[in-house]
Amino acid sequence: MSWQLRMMGALVRPAMRSVTGRVSNPETIRRHLKRAARFIFRTPPGAVFAKTSFGKLPALWVSSGPVRDARVLLYVHGGGHIAGGPQTHKKLVARLCRMSGLRAFLPAYRLAPEHPVPAGLEDMHSAWQHLRGLGYAPDQIILGGDSAGGGIALALLAELCQQGEVPAGLFAWSPFVDHTFSGASMQTNDEKDHFFSSARAPELAAMVLGSTPPDDPRASPLFAAFPNCPPVLLQASHSEILRDDALRMDARLREIGTDARLEMWENAPHVWHMLDGWLPEAREAIGTTAVWINSLPRHLPES
Repeated sequence: MSWQLRMMGALVRPAMRSVTGRVSNPETIRRHLKRAARFIFRTPPGAVFAKTSFGKLPALWVSSGPVRDARVLLYVHGGGHIAGGPQTHKKLVARLCRMSGLRAFLPAYRLAPEHPVPAGLEDMHSAWQHLRGLGYAPDQIILGGDSAGGGIALALLAELCQQGEVPAGLFAWSPFVDHTFSGASMQTNDEKDHFFSSARAPELAAMVLGSTPPDDPRASPLFAAFPNCPPVLLQASHSEILRDDALRMDARLREIGTDARLEMWENAPHVWHMLDGWLPEAREAIGTTAVWINSLPRHLPES
């Protein structure tokens, strides 16, 4: 464990839990995340952010350094379904682009509680179709996301697999895949998590789900079917309350024969990747993801 991570646990964790423990207004949470994106998250050298749109929603094309791969990354941002957007996650995605040689499409999606589940999933379907309309084949698109975005990406993967439109692969960082909150780590890691308390889970579910049952696969891809599933990489921390979301998602995918890989970090905060430039563990995890992306099988054109 790096000294930076030890310091974060000792100094930052109490302050962060104090904020997340009392703030419940989505607008306040959105402002906090936007402020962090502006003043804390770091931009890699050579990052390029080009504004675009799909349908009525905004998006960014993201790159950093030479684009060495014809494939594209479709990245779904996190934020608990209630916060975040392309502007809050563009620096993180740019670092992955720099390390992988990919170009990324980073779309916005409608947020809860104004637009509960499955609005975000529907918007990601539209983003997928937008890329298909630009000429990308399914096996040229790699899905990725963090936290709630990782959950949306997995829900999208399930539906795409059932439709026979299988992407090249998927990675998810600290994925949020179970709105029933039935994982044991919701309780066992309640005092260890750097940011969140499990006591807030029912409140979040009330904002996010609307009339959708918590075990609906569109909200909780842990319960989804993944026929002909491509390779999947999951990364999570042993200390976060969502640890068991990743553990059980990995087990679920392995049961059906998926080439699934689970990587766990000690004492890292939820989606520690966002702290690239501050935590060595963040650069390590992003780098591992980039190596995994570049190891994905490539479709060979028919002769």
